[in-house]
Amino acid sequence: MAENKSLGQEISKGILKENPTLVMLLGMCPTLAVTTQAMNGIGMGLATTFVLLGSNIVISALRKAIPDKVRIPAFIVIIASFVTLIGFLLEGFVPSLYDSLGIYLTLITVNCIIFGRAEMFASKNNVIASACDAIGMGIGFTLALFLMGSVREIIGAGQWLGMNIPFAHDNPMLIFIMPAGGFFTLGMIIAIVNKLKNRKPPAEIKCGSCEKCPMSGGCEKEAEKI
Repeated sequence: MAENKSLGQEISKGILKENPTLVMLLGMCPTLAVTTQAMNGIGMGLATTFVLLGSNIVISALRKAIPDKVRIPAFIVIIASFVTLIGFLLEGFVPSLYDSLGIYLTLITVNCIIFGRAEMFASKNNVIASACDAIGMGIGFTLALFLMGSVREIIGAGQWLGMNIPFAHDNPMLIFIMPAGGFFTLGMIIAIVNKLKNRKPPAEIKCGSCEKCPMSGGCEKEAEKI
């Protein structure tokens, strides 16, 4: 039971608490470059998740066999292999998405999210835990890109997932699909997420006498006297 809870925590941490994009500020290049549309964000997020999951599993399984002196080149070769595979799959089955992602699909090889999880987690933990870590980080990255892409597409193009939005489609704010709009949107989303993540419960109110308190009718102390 405790192990299941721990694996659940490995998955959930990447969604908000340790979101790779909105909290740890990793993978900024694809986040800003491909999120002019929500679908591009989903595609890049899922492609990165595929590479992250595959590389984490292989690196974790081979962690004791890879010599420490060549671990970085070994990690790059493993990651690049999965990037090549996902590139072939997208080019063959979703060519429009492949063209939209362009060079940033290839650059997944040097994405600091993937390499960071390989170095910090997969090379030090078992296969199951590494897979859960990859799934959580991948979901968090995908959600961040999808949210970014949705905001920029709706406001900047008046569309969402290719569907026209009334009023917004006739009055788009084109700056949101430009680099400046990407930086602004990312900053606002990061601020909101950090506010939610660091939100503290209200401090307990310490009161003295109940006689002059306007809330004495519903106070627990007053109820105890009765």
